Amino acid sequence: MLRDISPQSIFMGLLAGFVGTASSFAVVLQGLAGVGASPEQAASGLMALSISMGLCAIVLSLKTRLPISIAWSTPGAALLATSGAVEGGFAVAVGAFIVCAILIIISGIWKPLGRAVAGIPAPLANAMLAGVLLGLCLAPVKAVAFDPLLGLPIVIAWIVMGRFNRLLAIPAALLAFVAVMVFGVEFPENAIADLGSAIAPPVEFVMPEFTLTGLIGIALPLFIVTMASQNIPGTAVLRANDYDTPPGPLFTVTGIFSLLSAPFGGHAVNLAAITAALCAGKDAHPDPSKRYWAAVSGGVFYVVFGLLAGLVTAFISLAPGVLIEAVAGLALIGAFAGSAVAAFKDEDGREAAAVTFIVTAAGLTFYGISGAFWGLLAGGLIYFLTHLRNGKKKPD
Repeated sequence: MLRDISPQSIFMGLLAGFVGTASSFAVVLQGLAGVGASPEQAASGLMALSISMGLCAIVLSLKTRLPISIAWSTPGAALLATSGAVEGGFAVAVGAFIVCAILIIISGIWKPLGRAVAGIPAPLANAMLAGVLLGLCLAPVKAVAFDPLLGLPIVIAWIVMGRFNRLLAIPAALLAFVAVMVFGVEFPENAIADLGSAIAPPVEFVMPEFTLTGLIGIALPLFIVTMASQNIPGTAVLRANDYDTPPGPLFTVTGIFSLLSAPFGGHAVNLAAITAALCAGKDAHPDPSKRYWAAVSGGVFYVVFGLLAGLVTAFISLAPGVLIEAVAGLALIGAFAGSAVAAFKDEDGREAAAVTFIVTAAGLTFYGISGAFWGLLAGGLIYFLTHLRNGKKKPD
């Protein structure tokens, strides 16, 4: 096994880990804060997710000798960011995370549940995701309006680097954010000392609470988004690179690691898609049987990043909120564009997708349940009525 290690696979794995964290950790922090997490709880959640997905990638890759890349649920974090604080606080959200993890485990063991998620009409799933992402994707514009001197460098860095290398566009925006923080934001007194005290891993256990509102408003939409937007595409990336492995056991293991991270604030880990392409492709190693070390080295990077999550979160907390939202929004523009195109390309489902998108993007909350659930419900009703009508129009 050790003879399969190569500098090429190690480098590609570290690049995948860097891209995976730099491009979306801001979304995770926004999402956890959106459902009521304190800064300490958000830091703990970021730590728990990073370590869980790192260990999950290491365990699965070494066990299967396949490049199984793991990521946190970025669409799920975006969903949380737009859901708003739930009645009962972050403890209810943690209870929902646990339910979501259990559903992911069951989907890997009990095939009908996995098929049911895969059977959700693609236009509706993509429209719900697009509606969830819209609000965050507007954040870069709001940041420029808030203060052009602070917001424009972040956006310009993203645009310029994106013309050369799309994968490095968000890391470039993140570096611009750091530069803006250092040279453009006045830190409060004792800020540097506070950063020094944040080096220790931020472990915060949250006693979960289980409510119907948390189940319907957070757990179910989080489960659907994670499966439809992460786990299922993740298996497709593996198959596209000629790694044909049963997805059920992979779902189950990611669900177990999600369950372990949930009490410490982690919302969900899942199969990766973009970083999976880096680790499973030819750039990781010419020999497909040796590419699994790329996923292993990426997992090591995630664990190290998780141990530094307190320091990262403490630094981010010094910035105006709109700036970190801008970085998160830039990271999600590609996902928004892809989901919007997929939602509206099918003429038969276009009207239902539009209803799903509008209701979700409106962000309305009824009975404490977020708009994502109501959007999927409203769109599903229109989808059913549309196909019922079209079915009646068909000749006998």
